This record gives sequence, C-alpha cells and structure tokens, in this order.
Amino acid sequence: MNRRELLKAALAIPFLPGMMTGGLGSAWAATGKKVSRLFRSRVRPGQPGWPTPAQWGELNHSVGGRLQALQSPFAHCSASDAACAEALKHIKNPFYIGDQPALTQTSGWVDAWRSQPSVYAVVAQNTADVVAAVNFAREHHLRLVVKGGGHSYQGTSDAPDSLLVWTRHMNAVTLHDAFVAHGCEGMHPPQPAVSVQSGAMWIDAYDAVTTHGGRYVQGGGCTTVGVAGLIQSGGFGSFSKNFGTAASGLIEAEIVTADGVARIANACTNPDLFWGIKGGGGGSLGVVTRLTLRTHALPEFFGAVFGEIKAASDDAYRALIAKIVSFYQSDLFNPHWGEQIAFRGDNVLRISMVFQGLTQQQAQTIWQPFLDWVHAQPEYALAKPMLVVAVPAQHFWDADFARQHFPGVMVDDDREGAPRNHVLWAGDQGQVGWFIHGFQSAWLPASLLRQDRQASFAESIFACSRIWDVEFHVNKGLAGAPAEAIAASRDTATNPQVLDAFALAIIAGNGPPAYAGMPGPGPDLAHGRDEAASIDRAMAALLKSAPDAGAYVSESNYFQRDWQTAFWGTNYPKLAAVKRKYDPEGLFFVHHGVGSEAWSADGFTHLSSS
Repeated sequence: MNRRELLKAALAIPFLPGMMTGGLGSAWAATGKKVSRLFRSRVRPGQPGWPTPAQWGELNHSVGGRLQALQSPFAHCSASDAACAEALKHIKNPFYIGDQPALTQTSGWVDAWRSQPSVYAVVAQNTADVVAAVNFAREHHLRLVVKGGGHSYQGTSDAPDSLLVWTRHMNAVTLHDAFVAHGCEGMHPPQPAVSVQSGAMWIDAYDAVTTHGGRYVQGGGCTTVGVAGLIQSGGFGSFSKNFGTAASGLIEAEIVTADGVARIANACTNPDLFWGIKGGGGGSLGVVTRLTLRTHALPEFFGAVFGEIKAASDDAYRALIAKIVSFYQSDLFNPHWGEQIAFRGDNVLRISMVFQGLTQQQAQTIWQPFLDWVHAQPEYALAKPMLVVAVPAQHFWDADFARQHFPGVMVDDDREGAPRNHVLWAGDQGQVGWFIHGFQSAWLPASLLRQDRQASFAESIFACSRIWDVEFHVNKGLAGAPAEAIAASRDTATNPQVLDAFALAIIAGNGPPAYAGMPGPGPDLAHGRDEAASIDRAMAALLKSAPDAGAYVSESNYFQRDWQTAFWGTNYPKLAAVKRKYDPEGLFFVHHGVGSEAWSADGFTHLSSS
C-alpha cells in the first residue's frame, strides 16, 4: 500500500469510543505525566511511534471529520489531470493558492526550502479543533505546522511529514463599538475595535472596518496576507508611519498553547504571552485563533504619488539620489507619507508612495519643488509621468470603486463565485508563487538623514544600486511617527531598532513559480545562486553606512546570521523566557523562530540528542 492509500485508509477507520481527546486543556492534565519529559525527536511516517490508522481516525472524529490527507495539485500532472490543470490556471491567483492546504504563497527558496504539503491537515473551524490538533501533535511527538494566509517567505507554514493546523476557514470579522479586554474591566476604558479570526486576510478586515465601517485598522499592505501571521511578526502597512505597527494595535488575543489550553492574552491577563504575540514571530508560542485590534478614526483622504525619473549619467544619478534623500528628510519624513522609494541599476529613481491626511492639492504642493528641480536639469527625464491622486479614504480598499475609477490597479480573484471584495493590489502580483533567489532587509537609522551624513549615505545607495536594485520602505520604519504610535510600538517584541529607523531597505530577487511536480524546467538554481550572491554584495555595500542594522523577521534573509539579535535585538532574552514558560518542550518550531536554536534545521531532532 502506498502512502496515499495508507492515509485514505486511516481516515476511513471509524472513531473508537473512549479515545477522544478531552475538552480545552483536559488532555494535558490527563497526559501530563506522559509528556513531562522533554522529547528528543519527532516522528515521521513509517517510523516507530507514528500514529496508527486508528489514532488518526480518532483525531478525525474529534474534529468533526475535518482531517484531510494532503496531496499537492501538482503530484500527478498530466494532460488529463484536472487538479493540475486548475492549479496551473490559477497559479498567479493568491486567493486560489490560499484556499489550497497543500500549497503556500511562496513556492520555495534557492538552497533553503521547497513548498511541500504536510501529511495531514486539520481544517479548523473553531478553537476546539485547534486544541484537538495541538494535543494530538504533542502526545504523538509530531512536527506541527500552522497556516492561515501561507505567506511566509521563510517557509514557516510548510513542512513535509508534519501535521498542519489550517485556520483558513476561521475568518469571521466582528466590529465593536466599545471593547474592553477580559480582566481589564474598570482599568481600561472601552474603545472601538475589531475582532478577527486567525484565518482572515487583511482584505476581509479592511472591507469590514473601512469600506463598510468607516474606520481604520492598522494591518498589512498586501491584501491577501493573513491577519494572525502579520500581527505575530510585528506587521507594517502603508500607513504605519502614522498608526504604528500592526502588533501595537492588538488589544487581546486567544491562543492555544502547547499544553492544549485556549488562553486569553491581553495587558491584564497573561501579559507576558500578550507581549510575545506582538511581534515575537508567528508559529513559535502557540496557535492564535482570534485577535482583537483597536480601530482609529478614518482620515478624509488616502492618496498616492507614482512616477519614474531617469538620469542620463552616473554622475547625474548620484546627484538625483542626493536630492531625493534631502527632499525626503525635509518634506516627507513625517506621519503623512509611506511606501517606497526605489533606486535601480539603470539609473532610474522610482517613486511609489502613499499619503494620508492630505488633500491631492496639498500633496502636489509638497512635491512641486522637487519636480521643479528635476525639470530644470537637462540630465533628467520622466521615464513614467509623476502622478498624484487622492481618494476618499473609505474607498481605498473598495473593490467596486476601484473597478469603476481605477481599473487595473486591483486584480480580482478570477474564480467563479469569488467574493467581490477579494482583490489584490496589482503591484503585489509578482510575489504570488514566486521562487526566491535571495532576500535581504535592513532597518536604516534616521541618523543617516542628518545633514552631515547625507552625502556618504547617498554614495552607499549609489554603490548598492550598481550591484542590485534597492527599495526603501519608509512606512516600515517608525522614526518620524507620532509619539503615541512610537510608545505603543515600543511595548511589543519587535526589534527596538524599528523605533529609530526611517525606513526598511529591501533587496530581493526571484524566479517564477516552481512548485515541486509543476510542469516545466523547475527552478534555475545556478542562476538563483548567482543572484543571491549579488544581493548579498549589494546589501553589504549599503550597510557600510549602517553596519549594525537589524532586519525585519517577515522580510529577511533565510540564512540570516545572528538572527536572534537581527530580528529582536535586546528583546530576545525576554522572548526566550516566554517561550520556555508556555512551550517548554518546543512543540512549536519555525525556522529562525524563538527557541529554534535548540532543534535541527528541519525541526525534527532536538540538538541535545546529537
């Protein structure tokens, strides 16, 4: 019998009375003696200790028949294979990919990982399903994986030979006029908020909170990213320079910890766990099932500035870089402005920025002196026209409004019957299914914008651009943000460097989707390694101006050295203590996650057994 047939047989076995895991937390109490010693390795299919078909059947019954044996849609690709044909048809549709428990939004990374399905998935519909999966994985020493949106570049929602907790169908969004966290009654005033289950995407939250609710919640820029994963990694959106990190807006969470207990975490109840959830990295402390986030009054307008400027020579490009650095420091280094300034190797400066709290005329006035300078120099030409647009903020994520007024800016989920609000920014479609060659990020300190440092900083940017394109995501650095946003973001596990950074620099390269089994030549590994080496050199050139820069955990190098310090800085020892308290045996493992240094790279062997 092959593995596929074995898995089907396991699910067909009826539930055995008396074997089901108990209610929330009861199994831990019943089996505490059994699991009190630290297990040294996790089991794989075919190894002694792998659950029997009867035990898998028990789990299936306890989760209402929602245990699925997984197989990639590319497992048996042929001209007559409908699953393969459907996957190829929608390979650039992130909503389709997110609806497949066997796929992830990134198809892999050169010499790092390749997207492969778990053996089984619990298709969770409620917290009890998550508890059952966590208990089962702990009792049977299984590698456990958690996936909501499946966007992890590092492959943290992917592992072969594992059990997947898939929260995609837990996606309810509920608005509150006056929310008070559990245990905080009488200490914290009621406040407007939104509760979001862990499988929801940010487009679901924006549609409810902004398009229909007329308020704002700080989330991510990419609409298909999962809410829970972003919050746990810190999280930045287009307007974070004004509202702070997504994690800083968390009021309360429900999380299933390694003992199988569904815990409430907020400033008054389990405050250490609450702090760790806010930026400590997804999948390391437990399975988040619900998050409640504060909402804000909505600005009147959101807007954007787009365009490209081409320099005729290297010297002219150096001058253009120096000018944009100076202009950013004097006119854009404030809570109104976010998103990207990119420096390309072909001597093109690309502007793709957003603004909030300004009218279109005010934004145009701010940019006019810079554009006048450009137009006055014969060495510069507009490779793409500079456009300034503003829309009523309530329509920023309004799919019907975009279809009518800005066709092509958003891309629909093209499947029949898809929700009308399920849209993706067209600029994010290049990431769908990509196979990463290299990726680096670094927080750039605001001190680089000082008058006495601008010239050397501009030269580092130019040197970097000779090797690879670099983007400055100014919304992913909080220097220049309001004091209250800084204070709220300081009270999270995110690397404190973000508070003093004016931007996150990102240098990356990728190839087309290359899922295992997908028809075609597969990833070009030699080319990918060459690109990765160039990306490393480019970041080294840029960091001559900021040699101690940390990195953002969700957008970083898979091979990051000193990752504990780079991702969390001085917060790591406190995070490690939270990990030891709530997951002493290391049930939850992700690559370069808190406590992962105690395990082999694949998360199957505790290093003390080596």
